[in-house]
Parts: sequence; C-alpha cells; structure tokens
Amino acid sequence: MIKMILDNDVDKIKVYDEVGIDRIFLDLEINGKIDRQGGLDTVISDHTIDDVIDARKVIDNADLLVRINPIHDHSDEEISAVIDAGADIIMLPMFKTKEEVETFIRLVNGAAKTSLLLETSEALARIDDILEVDGIDEIHVGLNDLHLSLGLTFMFELMAGSLLEYLTDKFKAKGIEFGIGGVSRAGTGMLQADNILNEHVRLGSTRVILSRAFKDVNMDSLLLKEEIIKLDKVVCEAKKKSNLELMKSRDDLKVQVKAIVSSILNTSKCD
Repeated sequence: MIKMILDNDVDKIKVYDEVGIDRIFLDLEINGKIDRQGGLDTVISDHTIDDVIDARKVIDNADLLVRINPIHDHSDEEISAVIDAGADIIMLPMFKTKEEVETFIRLVNGAAKTSLLLETSEALARIDDILEVDGIDEIHVGLNDLHLSLGLTFMFELMAGSLLEYLTDKFKAKGIEFGIGGVSRAGTGMLQADNILNEHVRLGSTRVILSRAFKDVNMDSLLLKEEIIKLDKVVCEAKKKSNLELMKSRDDLKVQVKAIVSSILNTSKCD
C-alpha cells in the first residue's frame, strides 16, 4: 500500500522520507476550497511553490506529489511551475468534465505522472467518458469532498455503500491504479482503521493518505516507524484473508458507519 502524508515542514518531511512513507504530499489547491470546507474540521493548506522546491531538495526516497488547483485560466503556468519545481506526480482536484481531464493531461505532457482526485458528483456521473481519456496514470477517490457533493452525512458512507465498488470496478476494468481517502493509525479512528484497510484490499486500492493522527508522533522517527510498520502489517494480514473474511469486515464497517451517522444526525437535532 502506497502511503502519502501531507506536509510542507522540511524537518518533518526529512523524517517521513527516512521512515518509509512513500509519498510526500504538497497541496497548492486553494481556489474555492474555503467556501467548500470552511466550516469543517478539515485541513486547508497554505502551501506554496517555494515549499515544493524546498521539499524536493530534502527528499531522497519518497515521491513528491503536488495537488494543483482545478483547471483555470492560468493552469498552464501553474503546471509548468510545479514540473520545474520537481514534482514526480501532479494531482488534479475537483474536475467535473472529460474536457478538464484532457486539458490536464495535455498540459502535463508526460513530464510527471498524472493523478486524478475524483471528488465531485459531476465526475461520478460522467466517469465512463472521463475514463476514456488517455494518459491517466492513477485515480484517488476523495471521500471528503465527494460526500459533501452528494449531500451525505459522513465521508465513509461511500465506503459502506455500493457506490465506491461501482467506481473501483470501472477503474480496474481500465487497468488504472487507484487509492481511496485517508486512514488513521492502526487500531484507532472514529471508524476502525483496520476495517478501512481491509476494505481497501477487498476493493483493490493501492494508495491511502495518512491522517493527522500520524503527525502526533512525527518528530520521533522510531515511534513513527513503528506506526508505519503496524499499518503495513494490517494490510499484509488483510491480503491473506479470504473473500468471506473481507466481506465480514465490510459488514462490520457498515455497522460502524451506520452508528456514526445516526450519532451525528441525533447530535445535529439537538443543536
């Protein structure tokens, strides 16, 4: 499982790189983000192109992934700057049409790997046309913005239902590697990280974003390394499970999600 972590602190990036995190994630996306997520407990980054340049200088092992803004009038300049700064992978968020994806692929022009962050209801509805575009190296399903776009209560409702399986079956049919959302440390999280990773394996996901919970230990490289090993062990154990066992884990996940959604809705009624 490819593990990604979002940070622009050079000292922390050095630690992530040393302990075996596969990708350092820099986030330049800001257009429209505050309006979408301003009232939520989510990360709104203030990363800059200078942060990308600085990160590139200290990374020896990991890949450098940079999320740009959605396609806009100056996307050509932004993508060129990111390529010049040394990005290995460029991620396009909030796309809604096949044409936006085609523009993105054309502007990157093979200078870096291309990653689509699928997080809008429009892209979901148009997924067949979008997947016809040549040059898509990978796709990541952004559970947070996608659940907001669909009017859902909790981001992991997508994992508990059949919609995510509908999408991932299409990715696999096209031979496109993909990832799904984020995950907390093994044995932790509102929704058990172990069940989430079991579902990643069942669906065929090969990428995941590490949550802020990993940053609690990031200045102690030994502790962080232990957490990475624990996560890898959960994934290895999941790969050994039968489909019946993975389906049982999925059923457990659905029960957990239902309880969380019910709790959120009941709490909102009291406000």
